[in-house]
Amino acid sequence: MPELPEVETVRRGLAPVMDGARIRKVRQHRPDLRFPLPQNFVNRLSGARLGVLQRRGKYLFSDLSTGETLIMHLGMTGRFTIEDEESRQPGRFEHTHQANLRHDHVVFELESAAGAGATVTYNDPRRFGFMDLVGTIALEECRHFEGMGPEPMGNGFCAEAFNTALKGRTTSIKAALLDQRVVAGVGNIYACEALFRAGVSPRRRAASVAGRRGERLQASIVAVLGDAIAAGGSTLRDFAGADGALGYFQHRFDVYGREGEPCPACGAPVRRLVQAGRSTFFCGRCQR
Repeated sequence: MPELPEVETVRRGLAPVMDGARIRKVRQHRPDLRFPLPQNFVNRLSGARLGVLQRRGKYLFSDLSTGETLIMHLGMTGRFTIEDEESRQPGRFEHTHQANLRHDHVVFELESAAGAGATVTYNDPRRFGFMDLVGTIALEECRHFEGMGPEPMGNGFCAEAFNTALKGRTTSIKAALLDQRVVAGVGNIYACEALFRAGVSPRRRAASVAGRRGERLQASIVAVLGDAIAAGGSTLRDFAGADGALGYFQHRFDVYGREGEPCPACGAPVRRLVQAGRSTFFCGRCQR
């Protein structure tokens, strides 16, 4: 499933055509994705003007001029593609859209403030993504965002707050990092990478990490996510940015997916264990 860097990459790709645009028309090709689409979805969106496209954890959202907010989640195989007037100019390089058109479930026809047109298509073969409309005034209390932890790239995610969130937790630190109430947007891949950079064992009890280890881990989380965003995210199976470009951070993984390969720091074989049904990759020598 796309994690924070991938979703942020998609946001940056969509923002130039979505920010401030008016939704001229919406085409809905099925009644549901992972969940049923909101009642009167097309009518509630048509004619509305979008605000600034934002990200919260692994979600994309944009306030609407109607007083509602459009929330979108990519799931495992969801992706957006853009077709605009500029991309159709002769000689302009385009990444080929290889997605199966029969999985184009929602299409937004947009008009920018300057009058330029663009079409944003949501394609999702397995339909694990979803879209929702909620009242903007109650956005933080909606079922998607209620209780969500701080943004790791924001000011609210500091070492002190992170240590406080870990105190008293009896789960493993790896499980704690995947808990969106502790920190938003971190998933399996970047939890493994951050734990390695911080030298923290994924099996260590979360409460025991609070303190200096917690400070190192908090800094590592910010650093690894920043590096991944700069590299355009990680492409493992289905992820691609809104322009079709693939992310490249997977070529810089220290431990994730490298079971049996030498640790880049000490040369010991990278190990793998299963925690809560997810594969964890780590170095038993470097991570304590």
